[in-house]
Amino acid sequence: MAKKIEKSIVDYEVVRNEAEAPEPSQDAAGQPESDIQHMHEHIERPEALHGSTYKIKTPLSEHALYVTINDVILNPGTEHEIRRPFEIFINSKNMDHFQWIVALTRIISAVFRKGGDCTFLAEELRSVFDPRGGYFKRGGRFMPSLVAEIGDVIETHLREIGMMEPEGLDEHQKRFIEQKRAEVEGGGPAANTGDGEPGAFPEGSQLCNKCHTKAMVQMEGCLTCLNCGESKCG
Repeated sequence: MAKKIEKSIVDYEVVRNEAEAPEPSQDAAGQPESDIQHMHEHIERPEALHGSTYKIKTPLSEHALYVTINDVILNPGTEHEIRRPFEIFINSKNMDHFQWIVALTRIISAVFRKGGDCTFLAEELRSVFDPRGGYFKRGGRFMPSLVAEIGDVIETHLREIGMMEPEGLDEHQKRFIEQKRAEVEGGGPAANTGDGEPGAFPEGSQLCNKCHTKAMVQMEGCLTCLNCGESKCG
């Protein structure tokens, strides 16, 4: 039966039967993707969180800093279970940096809760240089500032929970570095890193710009890092 349209058509839609309605998308295991929980700012804080605390001791202060990063577990008990950082706290007896530390922890925590890729935080913080100069950590690694070391802690934590690739060399690189290291040291005693602790690199080693460790030595006329393998000759 024909029906006369007496008004102008302003919109339309296709009416489907329930049997013809599109099915929700599923993952490889057949679980609806809408049921998979991702990190976002509307996730409420659970009563308890899993966390790790890292100690930072610098020559700039007699008091250590303690960095605590708490993680939330998403999709627990399923194959989609992931651990994501939720908040960060920094505590110390030294109150000289209280204001900017509180501000920094609130901003970083907000970025964590926003979701998405937060790995850029580590690189941004590690790029901060103190105009008064940096310092060497135990083992000879150079830190350009206290903020940079906080970034280093964040990077370490993100590697631990699987958000960043594990840091390290492959077996071929490890064998090469060990061989070169043995050639330089010649079986002699370990060098001193300058902080009163025995080090793993020869005395007089230069600072490597890649891994920030005093491990660059002259080998076959070329500066080579005995820690990460960086070479000035390519």
